[in-house]
Amino acid sequence: MYLLDKPRKGGRMKKNTHYYKFTVINGSQIIKVVLFAIVLLLFVFSVSGLLTSMKTDYRPSSQSVNEAASLFTGRMLFSLLGLENEYFAASLKAEEKQNSIPEQLLKYSVEISLDDPRSLLGKELPGFSIFDAEIVVAGSDMTYTNMPFESAPPNDAVPIDDPDLQNVDSIEETDLGDLNQTTNGKKTVFIYHTHNTESFTPYLKDLKNINLAHHSEVNVTRVGQKLGAALESQGIGAMVDTTDINGILNQKGLKHSKSYQESRAVVQEAMTGNNDLAYYIDIHRDSRRKDKTTVTINGQAYSKIAFVVGGKNAKYSKNLALAKELHYELEKKYPGLSDGVIVNAGSGQNGVYNQDLSEQAMLLEVGGVDNTFEESYRTVEAFADVFSDYYWEINQAEEVDASTEGE
Repeated sequence: MYLLDKPRKGGRMKKNTHYYKFTVINGSQIIKVVLFAIVLLLFVFSVSGLLTSMKTDYRPSSQSVNEAASLFTGRMLFSLLGLENEYFAASLKAEEKQNSIPEQLLKYSVEISLDDPRSLLGKELPGFSIFDAEIVVAGSDMTYTNMPFESAPPNDAVPIDDPDLQNVDSIEETDLGDLNQTTNGKKTVFIYHTHNTESFTPYLKDLKNINLAHHSEVNVTRVGQKLGAALESQGIGAMVDTTDINGILNQKGLKHSKSYQESRAVVQEAMTGNNDLAYYIDIHRDSRRKDKTTVTINGQAYSKIAFVVGGKNAKYSKNLALAKELHYELEKKYPGLSDGVIVNAGSGQNGVYNQDLSEQAMLLEVGGVDNTFEESYRTVEAFADVFSDYYWEINQAEEVDASTEGE
């Protein structure tokens, strides 16, 4: 805009120019900002609604954060610090050093471990989840390719006809009636058999399918009875239960997967009736063949033994510590006898095994489908030998503490 001033001398007019500032607003930018704010609000409300509608087990919580943090061990921290400071790396043994950071990120982000092919296939192949277990302590020959796993269940809801027997004359009978009452007359160990009909092929005539290696009388309960006698001979009072769990299942029309439900009732009844019971041992036999379940020690054949710990119960850590301790003691006195300690907590596993009832509960896989009673008897006698050392060491220490407090 131009305004004319008064004329100057000489008759000329002077142009006086005034400038005005205008702010130009781009409408498209306003629209973008508004749309972004709307999208952000929608995202926040959608995420909030999704989290509140999720099941409690899947919601983020302090517990889930704690579990995620527990995945990162002290060794991993030392390994990371060792990338910058060699003194941290030097404090770790070679076998304790963690894998590379990309491998760790891959493992914890998509649950795929380069050291374990099951992590890639386990969720894709039907039935593969039965191998979803963790080897916490491996025996001399234990790998993920030959780890113990439960035998196929017998026909559900239909009683199985016992196969014909053979070689039964060679089976040593265990007489529990003449056992000495030890531990001052107290029974402190309870032995039971969730899969009580698990049997062994050397005694089953013309058996072609090892998944049918079950018998109502010649079965794993004889191994449990032998363990009870062996513990008694070491001065430890033992109670051996031979309840026919499989018979109860058939009677009630329940599936084999309910075996632990029925054996749980047996354990609870024993706990209620005897306050002296401190240890609970569930005896099983593995389904692997003899070359994987037998070891020779001092010229004699033994059935291998494996400790199975349920990882889905509150008493998991205590039971795991007990299993590891007994494994290491077995390795000292009977090298190669223990296959190791396995934790089952996967989707296809029980994960409890009634071990939530006690901090001193065990599930023992004694031998495999092809082992003989003679081999398994040697094994439980060796276990009783090692367990008695552990038992008396613990109890004598408690007695000393009690006497000290009394003074």
